[in-house]
Amino acid sequence: AFIFKAPTSHGMTGQTGEKMKPKLRCLVLGLLFFIAVSSAGHAASFKVLVVMSYAQNNPWVREIEAGIEAGLGADAEATYFYMDTKLAPAGGPAKAKAALALYREMRPDGVITADDNAQSMFVVPFLKDQEATPVMFCGVNAEPSKYGFPASNVSGILERGHVRETIAYVRQLAPDIRNIHFVTRISPSGSALQRQIEAEKARYSANIGGFHLVGTTEQMKQVVADLDPVRDAVFIDSLEGIIDSDGMALNNLQLLSILSKEFKGAIVGANRYHVEQGVLTAVVKTGQEQGRTAAEMLMRAMRGSAVKDLPVTRNYRGKRIINVSTLQRLQLKPRPIDLRGASLVRTQN
Repeated sequence: AFIFKAPTSHGMTGQTGEKMKPKLRCLVLGLLFFIAVSSAGHAASFKVLVVMSYAQNNPWVREIEAGIEAGLGADAEATYFYMDTKLAPAGGPAKAKAALALYREMRPDGVITADDNAQSMFVVPFLKDQEATPVMFCGVNAEPSKYGFPASNVSGILERGHVRETIAYVRQLAPDIRNIHFVTRISPSGSALQRQIEAEKARYSANIGGFHLVGTTEQMKQVVADLDPVRDAVFIDSLEGIIDSDGMALNNLQLLSILSKEFKGAIVGANRYHVEQGVLTAVVKTGQEQGRTAAEMLMRAMRGSAVKDLPVTRNYRGKRIINVSTLQRLQLKPRPIDLRGASLVRTQN
């Protein structure tokens, strides 16, 4: 809102202290009133439905939301729906039907869908090539052809981890590391990461000790049981939903705590929240880039651009982040040049 100061009873004065002429004073007051009313009365031009694969409190979801809000700006109002398929995958199809009911009730001008489960459970069966509403995806790990993207009304941004860069960077911080062992949950995201590793591993600066898709904490412990904390490092991604001995699905922080007790060497990750929760480092992909790109593409579509003219893209920006608490715990002493340009954080539990 535009804030202005009303004139005193002595009248409005200029810099010379003379009273402002009545006609000019009325003109200025009228202009200020018009600006204030116009600013306060501005309404969003578009309604947008955002369907998230995961829960509202998921750190990756919060990053994407921040990007979406920045990309939409003041001209669109977003309504969010959370499928919570990371910790409760069995409920996904029912949540997708609930999202469809909300879509039919809202009749939004555009839709944003985040991560793979929202595509397979919601977009593909209900929206792709069946509605005129433009749909922009983000956070998709699989190849777009798996979902038939792009489609007549669907485009968006793929999520690709900066794995090669992260491996190279952790070896700068800990030069004795020779082998990288990947641990992720059995999931579409985990399988997509495995395909990426297979395609890229010839260009990595360390050996791939193994790629492990696990479903339980016991399986996760077995992976790291015999690793060398000096020569081996563990790369984690998409752990959420791995179950413990009681059958409870755990979040990333809980699982990282278990993993850190079993393996005392360097653990690296793919996202900022991994580093904030205790892994040594990552060259991170950001949900902000994912959400903002999808939102900006959707704004173009809602303003008249054909979806076919908005090609599928991918993330390119990476940022080096180091957890200083973990750096000290591992007694690593990197060179000043290795820290240049990196963001430094401490463990946030």
